[in-house]
Amino acid sequence: MRFDALRCFGGAVLLAAVSSPAFAQGKDVNIYSLRQTSLIQPLLDAFTQKTGIKTNVIFADKGLIERIAAEGASSPADLLLTADIGFLTSAVDQGIAQPIKSATIEANIPANYRDPAGLWVGLTSRARVVYASKDRVKQDTIGYEELADPKWKGKICVRSGQHPYNVALLASIIAHKGEAEAKKWLAGLKANLATKPAGGDREQAKAIFSGQCDIALGNTYYMALMASNDKQPEQQEWAKSVKVLFPNAAERGTHVNISGVVLAKNAPNKDNAIKLVEFLTSDEAQKLYAELNNEYPLKAGVALSTVVKSWGELKADSLSLAEIGKNRKRASELVDEVAFDQGPNS
Repeated sequence: MRFDALRCFGGAVLLAAVSSPAFAQGKDVNIYSLRQTSLIQPLLDAFTQKTGIKTNVIFADKGLIERIAAEGASSPADLLLTADIGFLTSAVDQGIAQPIKSATIEANIPANYRDPAGLWVGLTSRARVVYASKDRVKQDTIGYEELADPKWKGKICVRSGQHPYNVALLASIIAHKGEAEAKKWLAGLKANLATKPAGGDREQAKAIFSGQCDIALGNTYYMALMASNDKQPEQQEWAKSVKVLFPNAAERGTHVNISGVVLAKNAPNKDNAIKLVEFLTSDEAQKLYAELNNEYPLKAGVALSTVVKSWGELKADSLSLAEIGKNRKRASELVDEVAFDQGPNS
């Protein structure tokens, strides 16, 4: 069952009324999703087919955490689905989460991809890699630290430093190197930019294709989207011009971010909601995530999709995502302190 997405106007969330018959208590699982429905619907359909439990989804790209908080004890939400540790941390900080207690989930998902108190659970991961020109970049290894090396001056493209993906990466560098070194690194990266940060990860690949820059930061997830985009074949050409480099592969490993789930504090259908989370961490669902969305499964032993496997082996940074979450606020502040989004000449 689908429900219209929330709409945002002037930064304020317009809370669409949900009539009580729309969400059945004690039966269905009601999901507020910051992930596009097309990415999760096949998994929800598989869950319903397996268990007979129906799911109801409201999608919006922002505002759902605030909505659950505003609805309070009367909220129909059972689960919040999202990508990025920032949203998961925000859900906890705003008090809308309750612990997910399940031995099955704990067995399926490694501890560094779960909140220590059980307030969120990771479902899949994507790596924050370097997109590099196949024609102009000869090296096949790189580290995040190298992005601040003057040899790359005028050759790097990136989306906004305040985007959650980049904030999470910087937060990981703070955890590994300390705040002073992280700020120095960020300033060095800024000095090497070819232009002001703009666009999304796919636009960075386009910039490499056009010769505007030689390397960029981007998520593996978007490389897979471009490579398989039959409706926009120009994106396939962008992807063909780029090779994926896994930073720090020989050392601490490549930074990864996650999609994840929160059990709402006032979930009316808690038992069935936990059953859904258990399913999403199972072999069956993790395989669907890998094959349909080209994400990295978090459950050990689940095969990668063909396109993801073609990039080579990912050695993921073992740093706890909870630790990254703790450093996000300071990382965001550093982005502003070095005026990163104003570009290399500011």
